[in-house]
Amino acid sequence: MIKGSLVALVTPMTLQGEVDWPALDGLIDFHLNNGTDGIVAAGTTGEPSTLSFDEHFEVIRRVVSRVAGKIPVIAGTGSNSTKEAIELTRYASKVGADYCLITTPYYNKPTQEGLYLHYKAIAEASDLPIILYNVPGRTAVDMHNETVLRLSKIDKIVALKDATGDLERGKALLDALSGSDFMLFSGDDATACELILMGANGNISVTANVAPRQMHDMCATALAGDTSKAHQINTRLMPLHTGLFVESNPIPTKWALYEMGLIDRGIRLPLTPLSEKYRTTIHEALEMAGVLK
Repeated sequence: MIKGSLVALVTPMTLQGEVDWPALDGLIDFHLNNGTDGIVAAGTTGEPSTLSFDEHFEVIRRVVSRVAGKIPVIAGTGSNSTKEAIELTRYASKVGADYCLITTPYYNKPTQEGLYLHYKAIAEASDLPIILYNVPGRTAVDMHNETVLRLSKIDKIVALKDATGDLERGKALLDALSGSDFMLFSGDDATACELILMGANGNISVTANVAPRQMHDMCATALAGDTSKAHQINTRLMPLHTGLFVESNPIPTKWALYEMGLIDRGIRLPLTPLSEKYRTTIHEALEMAGVLK
């Protein structure tokens, strides 16, 4: 079982929009040195929808190679094509990823039965354990708890990243999963602390990109049941939890990392650099979290 703060890693790019491979290596080292418990490579925050297949594959391979087994690597291998998701997942297994994170199919809006059959087909073709990913705010499809419970009984499907931010729904799922080895991760930084205190295994986090040590400490204290300390850390991070979503992810996150001197300002259309009106908001959130030098 994996626990703690798992970063949904950005893919750094040059001003010309090319993948910045040396900067990616630097980000990986930054997380290895600051307590991150696992790295998601080419997840939603990593802009996979604008990466070529070759780039997508190389990001996963590069992260696996650089991490060198020190922490788990979770490869983002989702697609709204079941066949494509299977191909990505097989590649992730080939290069040594530990898990795959697979989002619900976007745009084509499958039924609950379609979601079940989509994940079932991927699981049956996969050598890696699979983490389901429900993020209806981005995909326009919501995977219901009942469907998650059906899928939890399939071999290779081991966890859910729930980015709904609905704590009541999360608690109902945790109750239904009681006694099971199936893992639940928050995918919503603003509510992650509370979900972990309810019994979730950790957080697949955007905030961890810029505050890895603080996110690790918050998750660790929440997992240990230290409510007071977890809330104290989380309060300092809350401006980042909210500020990193003032525009579409990963726009604010990439700008924050640029301010920290860790990456350049590169991002691919149709995404654009952070609007000037939000830059003070991000700067102040970074200061409050104590991550600016």
